[in-house]
This record gives sequence, C-alpha cells and structure tokens, in this order.
Amino acid sequence: MLNKDSKIYVAGHRGLVGSAIWNNLKSRGYNNLVGRTHSELDLTNQAAVKKFFDEEQPDAVVLAAAFVGGIMANSLYRADFIMQNMKMQCNVIGEAYAHRVKKLLFLGSTCIYPKNAPQPMKEDALLTSPLEYTNEEYAIAKIAGLKMCESYNLQYGTNYIAVMPTNLYGPNDNFHLENSHVMPAMMRKVYLAKLIHDNNWDAICTDMNKRPVEGITGSNSHQEILDVLAKYGIYNNKVELWGTGTPLREFLWSEDMADASVHVLLNVNFSDIIGIEKYSSVFYGAKADGAVDRNNSEGRGGAIPSLGEIRNCHINVGTGKELTIRQLSELVVKVVGFEGEIVFNTSKPDGTPRKLIDVTKLHSLGWTHKVEIDEGVQKLFDWYQQSLAE
Repeated sequence: MLNKDSKIYVAGHRGLVGSAIWNNLKSRGYNNLVGRTHSELDLTNQAAVKKFFDEEQPDAVVLAAAFVGGIMANSLYRADFIMQNMKMQCNVIGEAYAHRVKKLLFLGSTCIYPKNAPQPMKEDALLTSPLEYTNEEYAIAKIAGLKMCESYNLQYGTNYIAVMPTNLYGPNDNFHLENSHVMPAMMRKVYLAKLIHDNNWDAICTDMNKRPVEGITGSNSHQEILDVLAKYGIYNNKVELWGTGTPLREFLWSEDMADASVHVLLNVNFSDIIGIEKYSSVFYGAKADGAVDRNNSEGRGGAIPSLGEIRNCHINVGTGKELTIRQLSELVVKVVGFEGEIVFNTSKPDGTPRKLIDVTKLHSLGWTHKVEIDEGVQKLFDWYQQSLAE
C-alpha cells in the first residue's frame, strides 16, 4: 500500500518517539516525510489542521504527538491532559479520513489498562475495571483515540491501527524535572546530586542552562540552584524518589518502539489483526477502484454479525520484561557513577503497582525488541551527556 515515494506525515516528529520513527523511516529509504513543529502547526486547532491536510495531502499519517508527563504532571494538569490529547486526536484522525489517507498509525500508552488488570496485560484487559487514578485523564484520551481508529475501520473500511507502547525512554527524552517520566527524571536527579557532591558547579550550571528548573538557570546563585533542586529531592550526594520503589515497570528503548511502529505501518493491516481478508471490500461497499463508499451505512455499529463483537484491535508494544523502580535506580546509580544515597519517600504515591504487557500479538505479527534495559540505561545516559555538550 505504501511505497518509498509515499508522503508520510509524522505528527510529533521532534518528540521521543516521533523523532525515532522519522529516522527509522529515513533509514529504510522513505524520504518523502512531512513534519511540523508545534509552533508551525497547533494540532489542537481544527482549522489549522484542516488547512495542513488540504495543502499536504499525505498518503499516511503517524500520530505520535501527545501532551505527556509523569505522575506529578498528570495530577496537576488533569484538564489539560484529557482536553489537549482529545483535540489533537479528533482533529488529525478526522482530517485523515476526510482526505482519504491510506494508512494511519495511532500511538497510545499502556496506561489505558485497568490499575489491577491481570498481569501480563493482554489487549482484552481494556475497559474491564477502573483505571489508575493518577493518570486517568490521559488514559481515557488514549482509549478514545484507539476506539476512534477501530470505529472508523468498522464503519468505513479504513486502515487505522493503534499501537500501545509500554514506558519509553531514549534519545530526545524529556529531562525537565517538572514534567518528565520516571527514568529521565531519576537519571538527572542522580547526576545532579553527584555533581553537587563533587562541587562541579561548571557542570551544574551547564545542566541548568540547558534545562532550567522553575525558571532557575546556571546564572542564578548557587543557593538558589540548591534550593530549587531540593524541591525535587536532589541534595548533596542524596536523592529522594517518590514511592516505595516496589512498583514493577517495563521499559522499551524508543528506537525499538520506532522500529516496531514502522514495521506495523508498512506490513500490518487491520484485516490482519481481526483475521478477515479484504474485509473492507466485502463488508463496506468498496468500489471497483478501491475507494470506499462513505455513504454506505450497512452494518453500522459493527456490522458483521457472523463475527460477533470486534474490539480490542490495538497492539501492545513492549519487551514482556519488567523490573522494580528500586532496581531501575540501581542501574541508573551504576551508570552515573553515583556513590551517594537513594531514599524512597513512602508518603508519595507509587502509581500503578505493576504494568507488564503481553506482547504475544506483536510477536505473531513479526516483531520483537532488541535493546535490553541495562544496555538502554547506558545509552540514555550517554545521550544525555552528549545533549549537554551541544
């Protein structure tokens, strides 16, 4: 369906996953790529998104843009997390349909699953019990996104596929303490605590200039820097982390996620997932030239009675392996060369106790991960140090 000349729009092409997907496509010889920064195109602006699609007419879309953050950000900005993500998804998916995009890949998150879902979590665990409260809004937005893809496919015979990655980390990760995810936040905290102990103020100021904390940069006084870092649990040779350290987490290197995403984009169709050959032409009134008759409403609402209910068509993307937050901190400490103290503040929330996903469906579609966690933590720290030198 897609060839090397196909125009592919990567929404969020500067982000953690989007940039990796962009580079992966380039490495495979797909050079007709389109990207827009947030300042160039606000995906929450419906008119702007329509104008973009009118002008560019992409053949395929990768929706990797999202409003994201960790436990603190999810708790503080609940309205933003649901509204911003819903707007982006509705605008991009709606315009992709209106402009007859051949293939769309929607990226979600495994936070869509219930807090107490059976482990490892299969795709069928979706909507079986309550979500984790601290990221409920983001999860609901992502569930809505995957349901949009599924529903467009069932009603109109489109080819929109949703992938749900586990916790991601890698090049271009967000290391800003106010809204970063667990691994980059932990790594930066440990690194800064080591620098404070080493009295390496040149390196501290370089770090703070690169990524200011609450407006404090390397130009501020040493005391002002120490005071703001202390708010985030960063002290002289000591780091405070939230929770008990016992929650289990699965992590996937972002370039592995990109490879899985591109594999699905290029090789997997909705019919492969639901096990029906040529489902759109048989059930959804496709015309002789392959175009879908969008006025055909036969069977609307899941119109293939003989197949029963079609749901949970998304694909988990991960490693199928896990470790505790405490074990992750030990890996980070080793890589950074930190000899100080890690303290877990048990008065702070842990989040979901366990989030291991079942990757059986992904493996059956021909893809498995390559980068293991110990190698990945080292690669991330190498990238972080390189980013400070730029």
